[in-house]
Amino acid sequence: MTPGAVMAAEMAEQPGRLAALLSRAGEIAGAVREVLPDPLAGTVLIARGSSDHAATTGRYLLELATGRPVASASPSLYTMYGARTDFTGFLVIGVSQSGRTPEIARSLQAARAAGGRTIAVTNDGESPLAQTADLTVCLDAGPERAVPATKTVTAELAAFALIAEAAGSVGFGPQVRDQLPGHVAAVLDDPGPAREVAGWLAGKNRLVTVARGLLYGAAAEAALKIEETTSLFATGYSAADLRHGPIAVASTQLPVLAFAHPGPAAADMAELAADLRDRGADVRLAGPVGASALPWPAQAPEVAAPVLAVVRAQQLALALARQLGRDPDRPPGLRKVTVT
Repeated sequence: MTPGAVMAAEMAEQPGRLAALLSRAGEIAGAVREVLPDPLAGTVLIARGSSDHAATTGRYLLELATGRPVASASPSLYTMYGARTDFTGFLVIGVSQSGRTPEIARSLQAARAAGGRTIAVTNDGESPLAQTADLTVCLDAGPERAVPATKTVTAELAAFALIAEAAGSVGFGPQVRDQLPGHVAAVLDDPGPAREVAGWLAGKNRLVTVARGLLYGAAAEAALKIEETTSLFATGYSAADLRHGPIAVASTQLPVLAFAHPGPAAADMAELAADLRDRGADVRLAGPVGASALPWPAQAPEVAAPVLAVVRAQQLALALARQLGRDPDRPPGLRKVTVT
């Protein structure tokens, strides 16, 4: 079998899987509204790995939608330190593709026992995570066999948009729900840019990915996908955090992949890219901005950009792994379900 054949096949499923999930928007919205605390004090997100990157995007969407604080929890507080946090009035969302990461299920269970209203976002409606929650938003993305998560990540991003839409006025809306699968298909049908960027990275030994706002989680996911499929050391940064010290390493030929989409963060990203180049970094752009190396449809609104950015990152990871002679379906030392 061709290296990466399973990953590629699962990536190709994404337009159809997203269309199916988005068609359930009304059903999911009604169920979410029944679970929402009234009044809502805030929202807490519990996740690891790729799911945590999807949750990072969810954090932006949910805080914009609800006008209440949204925070990422530290599962170790509940599984190792025995924290007794009062979650009364809080919505708590646990995210895991498999639903079988023990600390995510245990943390969500602890939050529910401490008064939180809980939602599980998972691809397995019978998993331990699903069984602990007041409501399960099942991704129904089908079995995912390749170690790198692809279709479940974009489904998680879509699920967060649907939850935000149910909780407030921010989300995809009918037009985006109708158009997003087609935008994803257009990106998948155009793998050339990812192959070219993979060629640029093939001789490198490190990579910085960076974004701000809604695309920050996608930049972090891009770094993870490249690390787990190729063993290239990659780090994802918020544009703001990069300026708080790490930008000092932006010397000659540091490869940087900067994600941006027209919207509130675009000007800041353009300024950062220029600053990095002035410092000697080798910067490539991802998104419908400037001379982009990894473009996606410009007509997509910013709220849809994280999904498109993640699909581009998947293409890049797959192409780079193949160029380096690796099989991204089975990266050495990794397994599909991570036990933490």
